[in-house]
Amino acid sequence: MDTAIPARKSRATLRPLGLSLAIIIVDQITKALIVAHIPLHTIGYSFFDGFLRIIHTRNLAIAFSIGNALSEQTKTVLFVVLPLLLLVVLVVYFIKTKEFTNLQRWAVAGIIGGGFGNMIDRLFRPAGVVDFIDVRFYGLFGLERWPTFNVADSSVVVAGILLAASFIFEKGDSNE
Repeated sequence: MDTAIPARKSRATLRPLGLSLAIIIVDQITKALIVAHIPLHTIGYSFFDGFLRIIHTRNLAIAFSIGNALSEQTKTVLFVVLPLLLLVVLVVYFIKTKEFTNLQRWAVAGIIGGGFGNMIDRLFRPAGVVDFIDVRFYGLFGLERWPTFNVADSSVVVAGILLAASFIFEKGDSNE
């Protein structure tokens, strides 16, 4: 029996996890650089007349600081335990399923990488997740500036949009 084809297929199926690893590495390196070189709550760099700023801030909650007023126990369950379980389930499903298309595999890998990037901060940075990308939003939706974010956040959002678009526009060509 020729095992080369299943091995190649398996490698192709798992290859997107390299993107997950790359996102985690880039995310953690950028956060380490921010922590090392920009004091907390200050602007380190400003570009395009303040449109883009690199700042150092921390977030003990989730996107848009949702949940900041919750108790520490509730935050631990909602922002660490539950997401960690979901990430583990997602990785297991990613490895076992043959239902994802190639684009969906790469998008899910982007979500996994971003999820673990922020999870590392939640587990090992007691001061909170490091956020540093600050963009002017020109009053849209009542926001002068978009809430500060990081590489992991960007990865989850972009990959999530790609995944949603793939479900809408792809005809279900699976990776089989």
